[in-house]
Amino acid sequence: MFEPFQRLKSGTVVLRQANIDTDQIIPARFLTTTSREGLGENAFYDWRYDDAGAPCEDSPLDGPEHEGHAILVAGPNFGCGSSREHAPWALSDFGFRAVVSSDIADIFKSNALKNGLLPVEIDAETHAKLLDRPGREVTIDLEQGLLTSGNDIEARFTVEPFARQCLLEGNDPLAYLTDRMDAITAYEDARA
Repeated sequence: MFEPFQRLKSGTVVLRQANIDTDQIIPARFLTTTSREGLGENAFYDWRYDDAGAPCEDSPLDGPEHEGHAILVAGPNFGCGSSREHAPWALSDFGFRAVVSSDIADIFKSNALKNGLLPVEIDAETHAKLLDRPGREVTIDLEQGLLTSGNDIEARFTVEPFARQCLLEGNDPLAYLTDRMDAITAYEDARA
């Protein structure tokens, strides 16, 4: 379904603002599709383009210094607002594999986990250090539940066990079940 997530080492893109809602992540006018592909070009559209549709020169998301960075470090209460699943789709299509914050909205977190985007909640002190250093290289180890960077950052995080297993395998919950269809059928046959 998506690339298995075990260990990610990447630079970070930092958005310091608190309360970034799903309409800022992917504005409602772009929700005309049920496909996961193509939404990345419209992620944070109103932050990245001016009213005439020209790229903003001061966008924190674009530019060669951010190219290839797969970790978004965002302010607290990230992903609040509506429950649109398009928000994690847009971030994944943009190239992010993980979002790090001190507080991530529950519905966004659930949608992200089902779509291969790892939400990482860490303590406020470590979060503040990451916010202060955009571009910093960070390693996220899902199996260990550990985020590290340099010699001064180490933070533990947890992910609900079933979602963690799905991410490690690169499955969404439905694919997790269909991969075990033989065992399910054998169990049902034994009970019949």
